[in-house]
Amino acid sequence: MRGGAQSHLMRCADDNYYVVKFKNNPQHRRVLVNELLGTRLAARLGLPTVPVAIVEVSEELIRLTPELAMELPRSRIPCQSGPQFGSRYPGDPRQLTLHDFLPDEQLGEVEDLHTFAGMLVFDKWTCNTNGRQTVFFKEKQEDAVHYETRMIDQGFCFNAGEWNFPDAPLRGLYARNRVYQGVTGMESFAPWIERLEKGVTERVLDEVSLEIPPAWYEDDYDALLRLLEQLHRRRPRVPDLILEAKRTNRQPFPNWM
Repeated sequence: MRGGAQSHLMRCADDNYYVVKFKNNPQHRRVLVNELLGTRLAARLGLPTVPVAIVEVSEELIRLTPELAMELPRSRIPCQSGPQFGSRYPGDPRQLTLHDFLPDEQLGEVEDLHTFAGMLVFDKWTCNTNGRQTVFFKEKQEDAVHYETRMIDQGFCFNAGEWNFPDAPLRGLYARNRVYQGVTGMESFAPWIERLEKGVTERVLDEVSLEIPPAWYEDDYDALLRLLEQLHRRRPRVPDLILEAKRTNRQPFPNWM
């Protein structure tokens, strides 16, 4: 698969296909934590994510599959065995075409385009230091064809492997302002801000963190706890972070009154 983490598309024991990130990916081992934690929390906010799973990859499979390797500048090393992060492909890759770009005219055909505002709430909260990544695919319902979106790649939330929050006004925004045309003011973000404030409690953060294999954070549980504490404290900052984005020269919200 494309991307700096050098993910691999794999069919797993449940007969579904998953995009699998390995512990020894070139970005950082912690991006696996970010992916699982971030996707679970985005789903709690009602955002269109994909199902995720811990994928166990055996030494034997790696030994028998030369393609399961990481390409480094001066070497090529096998993927590590053990628990890896997997995000489910939205369908059968032999039949379903995913698009990471749509022209503006087709963006208007995306049924859940309003969720980009909710995803910005999430990305500002988690300090996603990458631009918002998403994929689009066609769905047919009642003789009409439209597009749906799935928000993918939470690896650079919490500033990737740094686990800190260097906020900047343009971080977390999707590259095209067209997806924010429905934003008319802070009230457009209100449903997701409310879910964040009321639904993401310390207990919820603790429950999600228990799913994470300790090998992904190298058994440094104190570092994980500090990350969760900072996340919980940051929730009230989200409206101000969105206002900072609004005030930039980019003007990402063209219909803000």
